[in-house]
Amino acid sequence: MSKDLQNVQSVLATDCGSTTTKAILIEKRDGEYRLIVRGEAPTTVEAPVEDVTKGALNAIREVEELSGRTLLEGEKIITPQEGKRGADLFLSTSSAGGGLQMMVTGVVKSMTAESAERAALGAGAIVMDVLASNDGRLPHERIERIRHLRPDMILLSGGIDGGTISHVVELAELVEAANPRPRLGIGYQLPVIYAGNKDATQNIETILQEKTSLDVVENLRPVLERENLGPAREKIHDLFMEHVMAQAPGYNKLMSWTDVPIMPTPGAVGSIIQTIAEMENIEVVGVDIGGATTDIFSVFQKKFNRTVSANLGMSYSVSNVLAEAGMANIMRWVPFDMDEADLRNRIGNKMIRPTTIPQSLEELMVEQAIAREALRLAFIQHKSFAVGLKGIQQQRTVSDTFDQKASGQTLVNMMSLDMLVGSGGALSHAPRRQQAAHMLIDAFLPEGITQLAVDSIFMMPQLGVLATVHKKAATEVFTKDCLIRLGTCIAPVGTGKPGKPCMKISISVPGGETTEREVMYGDFFVLPAPYGQPVAVNIEPARGFDIGAGRGKNVETKAPGGVTGIIIDARGRQPFELPADRNERVTKLRAWNKAMDSYPE
Repeated sequence: MSKDLQNVQSVLATDCGSTTTKAILIEKRDGEYRLIVRGEAPTTVEAPVEDVTKGALNAIREVEELSGRTLLEGEKIITPQEGKRGADLFLSTSSAGGGLQMMVTGVVKSMTAESAERAALGAGAIVMDVLASNDGRLPHERIERIRHLRPDMILLSGGIDGGTISHVVELAELVEAANPRPRLGIGYQLPVIYAGNKDATQNIETILQEKTSLDVVENLRPVLERENLGPAREKIHDLFMEHVMAQAPGYNKLMSWTDVPIMPTPGAVGSIIQTIAEMENIEVVGVDIGGATTDIFSVFQKKFNRTVSANLGMSYSVSNVLAEAGMANIMRWVPFDMDEADLRNRIGNKMIRPTTIPQSLEELMVEQAIAREALRLAFIQHKSFAVGLKGIQQQRTVSDTFDQKASGQTLVNMMSLDMLVGSGGALSHAPRRQQAAHMLIDAFLPEGITQLAVDSIFMMPQLGVLATVHKKAATEVFTKDCLIRLGTCIAPVGTGKPGKPCMKISISVPGGETTEREVMYGDFFVLPAPYGQPVAVNIEPARGFDIGAGRGKNVETKAPGGVTGIIIDARGRQPFELPADRNERVTKLRAWNKAMDSYPE
């Protein structure tokens, strides 16, 4: 890109979602980048319009009206900026048309196939299926599966460089036998990326060159001890634009307007999460809870992971949440007496009418009970996927010698987690910000000292694509305009008896008073702290309790306040349990809601 990025004064960015297209305008004011206005309009990828640029132009026109700035000349975006006309950069992300849907293959399900899945998920794809030589399916079953799913592209991997080639060649032969047709576009060949044993490249080309559009990149698992996901991820992005997006109506026009390639929306959200973790040197978990899926992003030990729980959502797949969580797990979060049949009917109604929103306080409480379970289950899936490399022996013991599968421990460490960021309708649009904080704590059970935040108006996708070309602008807008700081959760880890001391805490507000409190096991309350200002916190855990420095060790730190304040959660972590008795449970839930000021009295 030839533009002088250091002198960018304004950025216009759109996110073309499956139902809504959002546009934001960012300007440099007083030496820093800030969000100026946001507009939105229905996405126009389906009949009768069938041109995605129409929705983008409608959203941009709303930005023009709100900002008093001319951005369009007919259907052309004015660039670069000249006075009060135009913008220096135009960027876009997209998940319209169902996003990017892929199949991945690998020789061993828990090694190369898992690495291939990580590469695809990190690039913003929904992984429809994982084929592996040892997945227990017969060849004709795998061929039938490829034909039935019709993915947008296939990532073919397998084998370390210099290893055996026969297994990965067999996988290529299955793809060739299936002769799959792509989901979009009739007259073009299905894109296949080969990222496996380099010694098999010639064989793969011989088998697949004729029937597919084949691209070869570096092996994503060149040796057992190392993953090399970058080249495969970059190629997935390129092919997403070249093939998948080119088939969607109006995308060629939109692509000709943008200054950098369009990114899949989830890939862009992952980009901003990675950027923040890198620039602030922190460990982060981000979640986006949607109508059909829940995406979770994490950076632990500088490793980025993303998972898509394609059956856990708040509208189209809300019945799946009930099926997976079970009635008892959803009912345990409902703070009033309710009949199981009533809950089942409400969930059924939501699935039939997915765009409805709660009309009463009781409906809202039920919806937020379901959201807790969708988030909890999606996070369990994420933890099982975000693991160290399998197939490597971390440290040999006698038992390990007989169990080579012993490696692959989860990277997710809640005690070292610095920040938890929520987004998606259930969290970003909760009527009170305290409700979002409460849902995040109940679903993720953060340990030690963790900052909580939500994406105010879901602009993380646009900031993610901006981060690829201008990190400073993306991070300034992210921290100042995108994130709503909910506060800090302080949760001691250890087991004790209810009502017995588990820690002492003192909080000193800058230029204000110091609050001291003895915390009992089972307590859940909020201490006020000014928004965004770090307050000095001194914690003395009781023997057997850990707040981050080890059992019984004091911690002195600064914790930012927020909309809610400093939330003290001493309800226990290992395990966290709600009372079994229904009346006792409802009483507890109501007390916790009152402590958080989650709902009106």
